[in-house]
This record gives sequence, structure tokens and C-alpha cells, in this order.
Amino acid sequence: MNTYLPNTDNVKPLGRTCFVDNTLWLAFSGSGAAFHFRGTKAKVAFLADDTASIPGNEDNHARVAVYVNGSRVVDEMMDAPRKEFVIFESEQAADCSVEIVKLSESAMSTVGIESISAETKDGIHPTAEKPHYIEFVGDSITCGYGMDDENPEHNFSTRTEDVTRAYSYRTAQALNADYSMVSLSGYGIISGYVNEGEPQKPEQTVPQYYEKLGFSYGKYLGRTPETVKWTFDRQPDLIVINLGTNDDSYALDHADRQEIYRASYTEFLKLVRSKNPQAKILCTLGIMGGRLFPFVEKAVAAYSAETGDRNIACMKFEEQLASDGYTADWHPTAVTHGKAAEKLIGNIKELIGW
Repeated sequence: MNTYLPNTDNVKPLGRTCFVDNTLWLAFSGSGAAFHFRGTKAKVAFLADDTASIPGNEDNHARVAVYVNGSRVVDEMMDAPRKEFVIFESEQAADCSVEIVKLSESAMSTVGIESISAETKDGIHPTAEKPHYIEFVGDSITCGYGMDDENPEHNFSTRTEDVTRAYSYRTAQALNADYSMVSLSGYGIISGYVNEGEPQKPEQTVPQYYEKLGFSYGKYLGRTPETVKWTFDRQPDLIVINLGTNDDSYALDHADRQEIYRASYTEFLKLVRSKNPQAKILCTLGIMGGRLFPFVEKAVAAYSAETGDRNIACMKFEEQLASDGYTADWHPTAVTHGKAAEKLIGNIKELIGW
């Protein structure tokens, strides 16, 4: 059995990744790698970050999945420093398409692909790029918060996060698009989520990490992802922004706070455009409430008026229904995510013609 490094000679990176110390570092939700081979056996080895060694930290470990020919064959929590899995084994050689996906978000933990081993005569090869590329910028909804826990009284756990069941990943799959997620639960444009009467949380904002590999409380091989600059080498065709749900918990009906959100959103659009000159930008909100959506529209209008950029649009999601249920902390279910994906897919087809 030959062992291969998870570099671009052998795998296609999924989302934002970084090749460090001969491993492929995965931070944001959905990050991973894809490759194909013809052979009789394959194994994948993962390295956890330092959060795996913290006692009582079971709800914050990284969750990883491996798919072979579209079927999930590994779904594991990184509760040990290193784990290795046999992902395929057969007496007869077969063609295998493999995707490795980090199901949980970056804030609580990251993970690395250490190596890929395979019994094959021809090696392993990167999966081809798909015809489209979408970047999703969002919060817990984009991360797939609570997807595997349909009890709204329960709280956050990486064990129940699954980005592949979220509207974002499902949209990319339906449109045959590669994707990148830049999403953090509880984060916003001007504030993270606050309970009524609590002060603003400006430290919990997505824009500050937009130019980074990610953000995490955990360290991988002594590093945190916010210390790594993202290169923007591959330009997305479309950027979907879904931020404002957490800001609304702070802004409420305060006109001054709503205006700060509007102005900050406009500035964020300038940053996004500076890194992605040709991408269509689609600004969305509404799955868990749309009170700030008029200010998203105002932010886009102000941005277009100031810059002359018309390659941008808005779309309001339908708000989740009680009849469709809730997951942990009253987050949307797979049913709600399916409806959101359906609306987003239709809107993208109209905007871009995919």
C-alpha cells in the first residue's frame, strides 16, 4: 500500500484549506479534499488539534466525514490526537471517487488530513474542478447548526453540526458547483448573538476573518487559522452572503443600531468586492427572521450608488415555520433548509442562468 500526501498533486482541496507540515489543514465548515483512484483498499489518517486533549470537551471536537462514490463511509468525532480509517476495501479493483468533508465549524476545533494510503497501481488523482464555484458567507445557519438534533431546547454541539444538510452545501450540490464556506455560529456583521439587555459583541463578527483561513479557539500544530491569510487564487462565480440574524439580537428595533449595521454591511461589501472583482454577489437574510432585511437592501443600494457596481442583488428567504420543526436552539431543520435551498437555487438560475 502506497501513502500519499494530501497536496494538490494528489487531491482537490474543498473550500479553504492550507497545506502545512505535510498535512492539509481544515478549518471552516465543508472544507476538505476530493480525489479518485482505482484499487482494492484505501485509508485516510486525520490529526486533531489540541481541543481533542481537553477533558470534558466532547461537544467541541471536530466532526469529519468521508464519502466513497457518494456514500458516507466515515462519520467520526476527533476525540483523539490521531485517527485512521479504512474507507474502502474489496477483493476486486474498483473505481472510487472520494470526498473528505469537515462537517463541523472552525470556531470550536479544526482538523488535518495527515495522509491517504491506497492499494492502487496508478496512484490517486485530484477530482476535476466543477464548472461553477460558490462562496457562502454566513453564520450558524450556513454551518448546519444542530442539524442532527431536532430538540430546540438543546444547545450547541459539534456532534450535531452537519454542513452537508444545510441550504448552502445542498445548493452547491444541486448546481454542480464547488464551494467555500466562511461561516461562524453566533457571528454577525457588527455583533455576535446577545440575549436581551446584553451589550454588543463586536469581537464576534465575520468580516474580520474574511481574509483568513478561518477562526478557532483550538491550535493545530501550534497554529490558529486566523494567522493564515487566504489567497483568493480561485475566484468564485457567485458569493452568497447570509449575515444579520445575530446582529438583529443586538439591533432589535433601535434605529441607530440598524443604521450602524447598514453602514458596516456596505463597507463589508467593498472588502468582498476588492477580493473578488468579477463575482456576482447575492445578499440574503430571513430564515430565522428578516427584520434587518430592509437594511440589507439599503446597504446594497448605498454600495451600488457609491461604487457604480451593479453586479449585486438581494434575496429574502422565507422564515422558518413551526410546522417544519426546529433543531437545537430553535435553528432550522433539514426541511427548512431544503426549502431555503430550493428558493436560492431558483434565484441563482434566474440571476446567472446556470
